[in-house]
Amino acid sequence: MEKLSKPQIIIHREKPVDYQLKDCQWIHNTAKYIAVGGKPNLKGVINIYGLDDNEIQTIQEYEKPVAIECATFQASLSNKRHLAVGNYKGDLEIVDLEYSAKAIYSIKAHQGLIYCIDGVGGLGVGCGAPELVTGGKDGSVKIWDPREKLPVAKMETAVGAKKRDCWAVAFGNSYNSEERIVCAGYDNGDIKMLDLKAMALRWETNVSNGVCSLEFDRRDIKMNKLIATTIESHFYVFDTKVQHPTKGFGYIKNNLHKHTIWTVRHLPQNREIFTTTGGNGSIYIWKYKYPEERYKTESDGDLITNPGKLQLIQNQLISTQPINNFRWCPSKLGLAICTSFDQNIRLLITTKLNLH
Repeated sequence: MEKLSKPQIIIHREKPVDYQLKDCQWIHNTAKYIAVGGKPNLKGVINIYGLDDNEIQTIQEYEKPVAIECATFQASLSNKRHLAVGNYKGDLEIVDLEYSAKAIYSIKAHQGLIYCIDGVGGLGVGCGAPELVTGGKDGSVKIWDPREKLPVAKMETAVGAKKRDCWAVAFGNSYNSEERIVCAGYDNGDIKMLDLKAMALRWETNVSNGVCSLEFDRRDIKMNKLIATTIESHFYVFDTKVQHPTKGFGYIKNNLHKHTIWTVRHLPQNREIFTTTGGNGSIYIWKYKYPEERYKTESDGDLITNPGKLQLIQNQLISTQPINNFRWCPSKLGLAICTSFDQNIRLLITTKLNLH
């Protein structure tokens, strides 16, 4: 087995807040970051933070009429500070952080809470026009062009079927101006993959437990790997390079966590390294190792991916409460922010991540 010098996870700074933390994001091309959530009076919060005099300082506070559940910059142009947020009442908004978080786009996207959001085409990541995807308590998944008021595509529960909460969405396969994939994960363990070019369901599976988080290792390349984390302590690494016509994608399953796995985040500087965060306040860092032969031929003659192996390279408890979100800094290796149920924002430094 390859011997690696173990990374160390250091809590550089932490800051308690007076609201429920739901999501966090780095503001592109800066050392600042935002956190969103809701106050006890159910008002929404968008706060901007930075490091000043070696402490986390609140730079700006914005209040919104409704508590916010999720946020992304991924559909923002790189020279703008346009944050897309989903709230408890089903509203999708894009706010301009350069102009007092004024809403420049607002639509009633879902009937009830928007659990999750992702974007592509902004920040110079992914080909084609900027788009957003939202998933909600109403069981629907909708893809939005920020220039339009109606969704450009959607997946909805069939008439008469039970509506399942959509807890996770992710864009991928955006390697040219035509191709684009959306994956959605649901509270019953369903995972569905929608091909936006063909406007058709490409693949689906069920992982038995509610899907908390989904992420491709990169949005802007041909599909390579997709990771799904679940409420019952398992996560799955699907190798999406080759799709078998009946068996789908090869995968490996890991259950080393003993708690809900809230998030998965790939290291921007190395797609084979990723973190998972646990319901016990833990952060795990993993390295994916490809097999010598990535594909194998099944008895029917069709190819299927041959799953690789996972190496745990570090794990650490940093909180007494679940780590519900985690974001690597895209411009500085090893720098990260995370939020937790103990109402603390933590700035983390992870050493020795230049693993090959």
